[in-house]
Amino acid sequence: MKISGAHARLLSVPIDNTLSPLVPRENATREFVTVELATDEGLTGLGLTGFGGPLSPGLRQAVEALAALIIGESPLEVEAIADLLKRKAGFSGPGGIYTLALSAIDTALWDIKGKAFGQSVCSLIGGYRDRVPTYASGALMRTTPVDLLAGISTDLVDAGFTQMKTQLGGSSTVSSELNRISVIRKTVGDDIDLMCDINQLWQTHQAISIGHRLKPFGLTWLEDVVAHDDYQGMAYVRSAIDTPIAAGEYVYGIRPFQHMMNAGCTDVVMIDLLRVGGITQWLKVAHMAEAFNLPVVSHLIPEIHVHLVAGIPNGLTTEYMPWTLPLFEETPEIRDGELLVPQRHGLGLNFNQDIVKQYTIA
Repeated sequence: MKISGAHARLLSVPIDNTLSPLVPRENATREFVTVELATDEGLTGLGLTGFGGPLSPGLRQAVEALAALIIGESPLEVEAIADLLKRKAGFSGPGGIYTLALSAIDTALWDIKGKAFGQSVCSLIGGYRDRVPTYASGALMRTTPVDLLAGISTDLVDAGFTQMKTQLGGSSTVSSELNRISVIRKTVGDDIDLMCDINQLWQTHQAISIGHRLKPFGLTWLEDVVAHDDYQGMAYVRSAIDTPIAAGEYVYGIRPFQHMMNAGCTDVVMIDLLRVGGITQWLKVAHMAEAFNLPVVSHLIPEIHVHLVAGIPNGLTTEYMPWTLPLFEETPEIRDGELLVPQRHGLGLNFNQDIVKQYTIA
């Protein structure tokens, strides 16, 4: 079997969060690039990438350029193709648009591989379990008015979520920051796992000071408390507070994860499928984390990440962010706070062609 062609499209997708009707509409969009790799035996694999912003057309062109380099190659040889593209791409990597484009190609290859062998991607990579915990994300943003937090939190619990994530870093005073967490925790009770993302907005001293005051709320983790490449600062925060630290979504490729783990920066390793370079590279980081006795969680794209987090022994939970859900005909089912792995071959996904056509940028 050989790769015979590729079709990449740039989409501008509304990013409204549909997990609660109380979530304020953003009236904003985010750009994604889809790719469909065809083979000479009739199998097609799908991939997805994106980051948003004015350079998105360049990302689509990068996906097309990388796809053109592997026409005639076997889609089953994912490591060989990753190495081939690394060499042929010259000095355009290892991060940035090159890695984002590689992710779409690599994901499509794994989709083809699963279909060729009659297995789900989860089964191919290890098949550790057939479901994984999932947490509601994007509904409790730092911009959400405080008077809506209780209602949105209640909606998430009513929807069956046992885990949810909010954000801090947007308030002008520490007391207002703490009040936001207090409202949510009082609403959902102590049995709901509550995570909090800072998105690199705190300085080290802030993270330690506020982190101490957050201890009574029993957070599952504090995420990206300082700049993603401030390994020393992150390690300092981790050693100073009791709440676990999660980090990793902002880094490209596998090498920074080695530095993070060696520096003792994080208790929870968060891997972004798009920035790490696709499923092949995602698995390398996950296995590296296992060697450090660290759990792994995902960032965005739950439709694909469910296979990865469920397929490995140290997968902890999957972020359920609904931005990309409309792009697919059918998405993984949520049952009792867990995301079920599709039992269809490959990723078990098909693009909703009508929706894709609607959001495609010419």
